[in-house]
Amino acid sequence: MGGLRCVDGSYLSVTPVACRDSVGTPYEVTLELHRDGAPYGSVGERCGWLLTRLAHGVDEARTGRDTARRWADPDDRFPGGEPDGELFSFRYRSRSGPAGGELSCRLRTIPLWEGSRWRVTRRAYVEAWGAAGVGMRAVLTSAELSSFVRGLLEEAEGCLEGRDMARNAGDGAGTDETR
Repeated sequence: MGGLRCVDGSYLSVTPVACRDSVGTPYEVTLELHRDGAPYGSVGERCGWLLTRLAHGVDEARTGRDTARRWADPDDRFPGGEPDGELFSFRYRSRSGPAGGELSCRLRTIPLWEGSRWRVTRRAYVEAWGAAGVGMRAVLTSAELSSFVRGLLEEAEGCLEGRDMARNAGDGAGTDETR
């Protein structure tokens, strides 16, 4: 179970749960959220491939590829060309019933005064909102975000019984084979 210590001292646990097809085969993941161990919400229906893309993008940005190279410190390097932007936003989607939460990640540029000059940093603000409307926030460097997302992906692969979230399996959806 992946987790983050939030700025208010609370702990956000994020657990991938397998989505299963009509015959019980896992094919994607949804994320279950807990605040200090108590159920907090369910978000990101079928979000595994988005997490896979994010992990790859953060790792690429940390090496200084594309526009990320303009940030000298690898901890300030995130995917995307804009200084502030959204990396993901997972919500609970249901046609009926109460809202089930939200988990999002937005980039923020933060100026810091260091002695006689300003230093500009970038951080990922991971925010979660539960069904009750109470929010949580963790502030992460790109290394911390990479570690968090990679941990989620490792756990997701376990609950998907070894299936690769980055692409469809060789049989089933998208092929001429049926199950």
